[in-house]
Amino acid sequence: MSELQYSDFSSLRKKAGLTIHDVAELLQISLSAAQKYESGEMSPRIAELRALKGMCFVPTAEFAKSEVNWFGHIEQSLDVAMTLTSSRKKTRQSELGQFLTPDSVSTFMAGLFPPLPQTVRLLDAGAGKGALTAAFINRRNRQEGANCISAHNYELDNVVLDELHKITCELRRLDGVEIEVFECDFIERAATMLQLGKGPRYTHAILNPPYKKINSASLHRAFLSAIGLETVNLYSGFVGLAVALMEAGGEVVAIIPRSFCNGPYYQPFRRFIFARASIRHIHLFDTRNIAFKHDGVLQENIIIRLTCGVPQSEVTISTSADDTFVDYREAIHPFDRIVSPSDGDQFIHIPTGDGADILSSSTFGYRLEELGLFVSTGPVVDFRMTNDLRADPEPGTVPLLYPGHFGRNGLQWPKPGFKKANAIRHTRETAKWLFPCGFYAVVRRFSSKEERRRIVANVVDPAALPAEMIGFENHLNVLHDRKKPLSEDLARGIVLYLNATAVDQYFRRFNGHTQVNATDLRTMRYPNREALIGLGIWAKKHPQPSQVAIDGQVEGLK
Repeated sequence: MSELQYSDFSSLRKKAGLTIHDVAELLQISLSAAQKYESGEMSPRIAELRALKGMCFVPTAEFAKSEVNWFGHIEQSLDVAMTLTSSRKKTRQSELGQFLTPDSVSTFMAGLFPPLPQTVRLLDAGAGKGALTAAFINRRNRQEGANCISAHNYELDNVVLDELHKITCELRRLDGVEIEVFECDFIERAATMLQLGKGPRYTHAILNPPYKKINSASLHRAFLSAIGLETVNLYSGFVGLAVALMEAGGEVVAIIPRSFCNGPYYQPFRRFIFARASIRHIHLFDTRNIAFKHDGVLQENIIIRLTCGVPQSEVTISTSADDTFVDYREAIHPFDRIVSPSDGDQFIHIPTGDGADILSSSTFGYRLEELGLFVSTGPVVDFRMTNDLRADPEPGTVPLLYPGHFGRNGLQWPKPGFKKANAIRHTRETAKWLFPCGFYAVVRRFSSKEERRRIVANVVDPAALPAEMIGFENHLNVLHDRKKPLSEDLARGIVLYLNATAVDQYFRRFNGHTQVNATDLRTMRYPNREALIGLGIWAKKHPQPSQVAIDGQVEGLK
């Protein structure tokens, strides 16, 4: 094996077909450390690089399934194989996008339903071991007057089917309980029933659906499209089908990723739901990954209750620090605070009583396009342009900026000892990826779940970059004026605004992941151009303002 360079981390990760989250889990390091390896802010151990290189020689799917200690063959001192070889069961769950519901969460979800009628027809799609059905029946047993439950459980995973059958067998012994287990594809069966206008309809559904992307050419996508639901993930397909299978007044409670709340990919799903149901309750965990902490899930989840075929009314928003629910608290909000009537994208905001409330005022009513501004993901993808990258500036090159070039003291370029490139060749071929040197606002695309902020913005000051053109690496978002620089005052004003606590909290309301995409920045709310310029003028006079001072300037705009 040839000697590896620290800068090989990102290219090896991509060649192995792994995400940053995968690498953090497999190497048993924090997500923050993995992201710093990726950006060049920290250097990985050579043993970790060798482990990554070893993964490149094994197809990703086979690697994940294998019980062979691949790392042991590559680097005996790197003791990370346990995360892969503990059991095939966990790998199987991951392949199916399935994560089993903790008992405390199951009980809480069952408790969100209003008083049950005498006859209940229950749907539990993606039933797993039957925890949600069992919790629902226990909920029935604590209520007088609810007599009969007929439940349909759908499950495909052979690993959990035996346990599901055992639990349902026990539950059938209870008075008034009938349960049928369907060992088939829920999406295929439900979509077919809806198309034909046949099959059962339900009064209640309780769901922990699988989380997995749907390929655009897959049968799942075709089945969902056939009933008018265009979506990109199994979980939204399951919830959409459950809503479509409900009787008027039917209740659906589901634990699902928060990612559906915003962004263009889930807009058709939001429209599908709002046309058929109303949101009654949303529960948010203060700790990002608490709902499935034992499965290592990093996605932020919410619990949502929908009522089908009734007009939208007020929404209960509740929170708890974790799945013990010991500090449960709730508040009731009008629906127009959850989904703005003027928002054609129908983004779902989750008020939590924080400083983001100030952004609800009309002062912050503009999107970037209305301000004549644009945002792009940095176009330089380093692993595709390795022949053009240079560790240090040299004749014929221009500055290349990574997130690692920005710190508390602003832009540092070139950065001595940096593990990424400091420069990129300026040629006829690379020119299309470069920007004219000048003032820009940049926002880091990735953060770790442990970090205090999601949005981290910086100013690109051309005084630190002696060149006519500059390059922005793919881990940065760049705010610009049709690929031209901004005025200094506007660039500094945008950065100050984006670094305000209220803006970061506002972003977290509708964004459940750690990635800040260009689309997110396009659809956020901003003050008008004059207000941003005013913030920039103030920022020039206060080059290192405290967070309190930044927040005070933004709050003063309302």
